[in-house]
Amino acid sequence: MDYEMLWNAIPQPAIVLDEQDCILDLNASAQSFLSMSIGQARGRPIARHAGETSLLVELVEQVRRGNASLAQYNIDLHWTEQPPRLCDIHATPLHDESDQILVVIYPRAIAEKMGRTLSHRSAARSVVGMASMLAHEIKNPLAGISGAAQLLAMSLSDQDRELTDLIREEAERIGKLLERVEQFGDIRPASRKPVNIHDILNRAKLSAQSGFAKHVRFMEEFDPSLPPTAGDADQLMQVLLNLIKNAAEATPKVGGIVTLRTSYRPGVKLALPGGKRESLPLQITISDNGHGVPEEIKRDIFEPFVSSKTTGSGLGLALVSKIVADHGGVVECESDPGWTTFRLLLPVWSEKAEAQHESMKGAA
Repeated sequence: MDYEMLWNAIPQPAIVLDEQDCILDLNASAQSFLSMSIGQARGRPIARHAGETSLLVELVEQVRRGNASLAQYNIDLHWTEQPPRLCDIHATPLHDESDQILVVIYPRAIAEKMGRTLSHRSAARSVVGMASMLAHEIKNPLAGISGAAQLLAMSLSDQDRELTDLIREEAERIGKLLERVEQFGDIRPASRKPVNIHDILNRAKLSAQSGFAKHVRFMEEFDPSLPPTAGDADQLMQVLLNLIKNAAEATPKVGGIVTLRTSYRPGVKLALPGGKRESLPLQITISDNGHGVPEEIKRDIFEPFVSSKTTGSGLGLALVSKIVADHGGVVECESDPGWTTFRLLLPVWSEKAEAQHESMKGAA
């Protein structure tokens, strides 16, 4: 049996520690989960990454003292600069003379986040019908109000004209809000073509640097071997600009940092109607060192009309969720004070898959 192949086939992140509690080996799942290669990790104490006082380090110490397998549940696992993730952790001695310990991590948050993501999809799509109604029922009367105010202003004094100007300005503001809501009413399928996500990220970053993100220092960690995704370049640009804008606005005016990362994350699949499954290996993350998402709206951040901004409409992230869902992907958010990460998971472009997609559209 090829034990190296078996070791890397284990779906849970697994770590082997030597007698000094230094990392001896990581399987492929652990390297992906911890965003760290075996070359980066080998020989380093696990406490350097997890923290001297972490429950993981304490669990390993207990296993050494009792020479028996132990498990702890609902642990917030901290690792280097990553936000804490809820996990179950099992540790067991490898019964030989080497005093090595095997640590297996069972992430719990993935299924919960995926479940919330699917509910966000439904919530975003439920706005489609409401958007169509608002556009029809409100925009036409609003134009009438604005026109009437303009005619009325012709016969008023300068002092009274201030009130009609206010009416026109407020009507224009409401009209712009309706235009954003109306975007939800576009139910046409997303155009699916091969898109280089790095080109979109660079365009979005340059646009941000010339405007709302002038105070931000951007850091990039790109995987140059990333294959193209299937999607609409303009819509993906809208998604990334929205997320970068939120990140930039959350960062401090001095010392603000936004990190853009891309990576290949095999093993993540989304169940589709009809029993089919779509793989989502392309990962794009946008992180910032801002104040974080308020605890009371974390679970609902992608719901329509939910916002932490006093002047926000709460439609930006709901629109992001809708566009990403239309592309067959998912969007996630992890946030703590001082660090927030939005993560996009997207499919890879495949001519065969797109041919099947087009045939399904034709049949519908």
